[in-house]
Amino acid sequence: MSARRAAPPARRGAAGAVGGVVALALVAGLVLAAGRRQRAPAPPAAPPAAGTPAPGPERLRIDIVAIHPHDPLAYTQGLLWAGGKLYESAGLYARSSLRRVDPATGAVEQRIELDRRFFAEGLALVGERLIQLTWREGTAPVYDRATFRHLADFAYQGEGWGLGYDGKRLVMSDGSDRLTFRDAATFAVLGSVAVTRDGVPVPQLNELECVGGAVWANVWQTDDILRIDPATGKVTGVADAAGLLTPGDRAAGAEVLNGIAYDPATRRFWITGKLWSKMFEVRFVPAG
Repeated sequence: MSARRAAPPARRGAAGAVGGVVALALVAGLVLAAGRRQRAPAPPAAPPAAGTPAPGPERLRIDIVAIHPHDPLAYTQGLLWAGGKLYESAGLYARSSLRRVDPATGAVEQRIELDRRFFAEGLALVGERLIQLTWREGTAPVYDRATFRHLADFAYQGEGWGLGYDGKRLVMSDGSDRLTFRDAATFAVLGSVAVTRDGVPVPQLNELECVGGAVWANVWQTDDILRIDPATGKVTGVADAAGLLTPGDRAAGAEVLNGIAYDPATRRFWITGKLWSKMFEVRFVPAG
């Protein structure tokens, strides 16, 4: 609007000169403003550099300390260490049992058979009580550790796969990507967490062992042993057990890896599998 308004007659002398200077300044200002309006906008500032990506799970190497005999007829579903002995839950219908095993020789020192209708699964020790899962029967028998006397049964919904005890609560797997936390006295559900590896759900979680605030888990039909943060469900470490068995062991009928026990006195793990003739005493150490 101001650029098109008629200017008053110019005055002579100093006043005219001043008016001319003012007019020139006004015109120059309008030209600059027009130039600013026509100039292409400056490109947006580059976004800040992305931070260092979150590291993936730690790669762990399995160092074998010793190899011990294991009953090749035991379809290992649950394994734990207590009082210098191994306690094992062996599965399959009409063949399920609870055992106490000499870890050095693999000899079965004590054993009871489950009813033919039960398929035994995970095993945990709470105080002096052994709690054993069953696969699809929704029943968790409870036994006295010293005598294997049947004390009670817990009932639950869904499948039972792995079971561990972290000193405060039971941790249970059901073949999915979730860990369920249960009251150790009543078996009531306290909560659950989904397990992920690099953000991807990890299904078929199987046998469990609770050690130092972490949950170690077999993954059914794989050679992976996972270390899981139970607070977040994130996998923080992965050990590859593919090299434990020889081709001859496989040919003799050994099936999948399953069974994790921890000896706090030596800080060593004991691992085996379904129908394996060997039990491995190992350490998990950072790879490379």
